Amino acid sequence: MPIVESTYKPPFWTKTSFVSTVFSGLARTVQGVDQTRERITLPDGDFLDLDWSYATEKSNKVIILLHGLEGNAQRPYITGAAKLFNENGTDACALNFRGCSGEPNKLYRSYHSGATEDLDEVVKHILTKNQYAEIYIKGISLGANMALKYAGEGRMLPNQLKAVIAISSPCDLKGSCDELLSLKNRHYAIRFLQHLKDKLKPKLLQFPHDLSLNDFKSIKTLKDFDDVYTSKAHGFTNAYDYYDKASSLQYLSNIKVPSLIINALNDSFLSASCYPVKEAKQNPNLYLEMPKYGGHVGFIDKRNVYYNEKRAVEFVANK
Repeated sequence: MPIVESTYKPPFWTKTSFVSTVFSGLARTVQGVDQTRERITLPDGDFLDLDWSYATEKSNKVIILLHGLEGNAQRPYITGAAKLFNENGTDACALNFRGCSGEPNKLYRSYHSGATEDLDEVVKHILTKNQYAEIYIKGISLGANMALKYAGEGRMLPNQLKAVIAISSPCDLKGSCDELLSLKNRHYAIRFLQHLKDKLKPKLLQFPHDLSLNDFKSIKTLKDFDDVYTSKAHGFTNAYDYYDKASSLQYLSNIKVPSLIINALNDSFLSASCYPVKEAKQNPNLYLEMPKYGGHVGFIDKRNVYYNEKRAVEFVANK
C-alpha cells in the first residue's frame, strides 16, 4: 500500500495554492544550467528538439524531463530538476514537445497529454547512444500524465527504464479540464488559452484545408480548443474522446516500473479523480504522495531547490 506520507513543509508565505503556483511559474529563476540542443527526426518527418545538460563526470544515468502545457525545456521547473540531477551524477535530456522549442513544427499535428509515441522515440534515440544503463523519466503536469501513460499502456519498455516521477499530474484529463474551466481558475485558463491560440494562428495559413478561420474564431475555452484542434489534429473524435483515451488514470494499474506521483492536495488544477489512491494501494509499483501544500508545480523549498526535485533524486537513488 504505497501511499507515501509527505514531509513537505513549505515556507509560511507559500501555503496558498495561488501564491505557490504563480511564484513558481512567473518569478522563479534557475542559473547555472548549460544546455546543448540536439534535433531528432521523427518517423512522420517532423522533429523534436532535445536540450541536454550533463553531470561533471561521464555518467551512465540519464533523466528525461517532460514539460507542461505550453512549456519548454527552459522553464525553471525543468532546469531546476536538470541542475539537481546533474549535480547528483545524472545527465538530463529535456524534451521540447513539437512546436515548443521556439520553432514551429512541420505538421498540422503538434503535441498533447497522451502523445507517448514521441516520448517512445526519444527513449529509443537515447538507447542508440549505448551510454546509459539507467533511464529515468520525470514529467510535470501535462508531461506527468504522458509519463504515467507511457509506463502503463502496455508497450515493451526497455530494461534500462528504472523509475518514473510524475509531478502535479492531471491523471483524469476531463476532471482537470473541468477544474480549469471553473471560476477559481479563470485567470489561469485565459492565459493558457491565449498561448495556445497564438501558436495555432500560423497554422491557419499553413494548413487552410485543416483549419478554417470560423473554426479558429469559435475557440472560446480550453475545451473548445481541444474540440476544434487537439482532438481533430491527433485522431480523436472530440475533446471528450481525447480526454478519455489520453488520460493516464486507466493505465496506472498496469505500471510495472517504480513510479512516484506527487500531487498537492491544494492543487486547484486537479479534480478529486486526479488523486489515484485506490490505484496506488493496489499496485506495489505506484507510489502516491499527497502533500497538503504545493499548488500546481509550486513545491517551494530552501535554497531554490524545490521539494519535488529533491524527492525525485531520492526516489531514483532507492530504485
